[in-house]
Amino acid sequence: MVTRAVASEPPDPSIGVPYSARPATGMGTDLVSRLGTSRTAGSWVDSAGRPVVAVTDEKAAAEVERAGARAKMVRHSMSDLKSATATLRSAPRVAGTAWALDYKSNEVVVRGDSTVSAADWSRLTEVAEGIGGFVRMERTEGRFTTRINGAEPILSTAGRCSAGFNVTDGKSDYILTAGHCGPDGSVWFSDDRGRDQVGTSLRGSFPGDDYSLVKYDSGRAGEGADVVAVGDGKGVRITGVADPEVGQKIFRSGSTSGLREGEVTALNATVNYPEGTVTGLIETNVCAEPGDSGGPMFADGIALGLTSGGSGDCAQGGTTFFQPVTKALTELDVKLIVAKQAGGGTGAAPAPSAPQGAAASPGSSAPVTGEDVSGLLTRLGDPRNVGPGLLVIAGSLVALVATRWIRAEQDRKAYRQYYSATWG
Repeated sequence: MVTRAVASEPPDPSIGVPYSARPATGMGTDLVSRLGTSRTAGSWVDSAGRPVVAVTDEKAAAEVERAGARAKMVRHSMSDLKSATATLRSAPRVAGTAWALDYKSNEVVVRGDSTVSAADWSRLTEVAEGIGGFVRMERTEGRFTTRINGAEPILSTAGRCSAGFNVTDGKSDYILTAGHCGPDGSVWFSDDRGRDQVGTSLRGSFPGDDYSLVKYDSGRAGEGADVVAVGDGKGVRITGVADPEVGQKIFRSGSTSGLREGEVTALNATVNYPEGTVTGLIETNVCAEPGDSGGPMFADGIALGLTSGGSGDCAQGGTTFFQPVTKALTELDVKLIVAKQAGGGTGAAPAPSAPQGAAASPGSSAPVTGEDVSGLLTRLGDPRNVGPGLLVIAGSLVALVATRWIRAEQDRKAYRQYYSATWG
């Protein structure tokens, strides 16, 4: 496994949800939680969509099968795997390395990118050998980097990133994005000359975690707050938030490489970026490029993650890591702004009305509204408007200028086919 590497403004600003009900794939997670870390070693979703739970004894296997999931007998428990990662964390830090729990192989996979010296890799290999034979060492192409610089729509003196999701604390609305995109106090503007201020970064966490808020100066996210753009002036309404599972099919949007699809390959990943170590990340096989940082990862209309970093690119493929949205919401004490579901509210709390009076279904498409997209692209694509210190944020910061994003027609078609099969 070597890597190559917008609804109308809510009448009540407190509208939002901290979490959604777990998706159907949550059965495996529930079983792991009930059986405990000494009898299980993670769960995932197989190619047929059935949950699989790694177990260490026959009684646990029988309970998993009775619940309707598939059991796989393994040698090492989750406690063993987590003990191994604790030992790795206690070793001298080596930038350019990462590790994650591979539930399917019942191993801890340690990766080193092209910047890791032979001497450092040899020392880390000795640590792994001391842990046991269930730690797998792999060298990867490319470099593990945060996905910043070189793209619109969000620019500041710290670099360029992508907006993630809109959130609220009940008094003001914010953009939730990656923490490495800029330190607290970074200022964002909506015009090409940096004169119309939109918001300011605050409460960022990086390294350690990778999330931050951008507070809207107006206090409201405005039109398009619950929509993630997917191209052709269309968008997917976000209806909730959850934690993903290994094997789950996901989509990612970013202002550099557009809409891309992949799947979750591991959870609780640790990445030693040059700037510092980030833990608790979601590992995926979806690609990303510089400028995609902070952009949203989602599935079935459910918010899952924020693009953090990785290796490789969308020409050759790679590995991308995401900050879980659930943890960011908890730590920041904010709620996701979501669409109203057909036939009622979200369950956790009422949600904003959908655009043009329409009710939304989970993962349904919706028109992306707000500032004229073609005008924004003209301004943002003009090289005269890009220079040192230029601060630009394009349109509605969650309806992420779709026509610039979609660079691969096959990915957009795959997305439509997936949602057509899922939601009818």
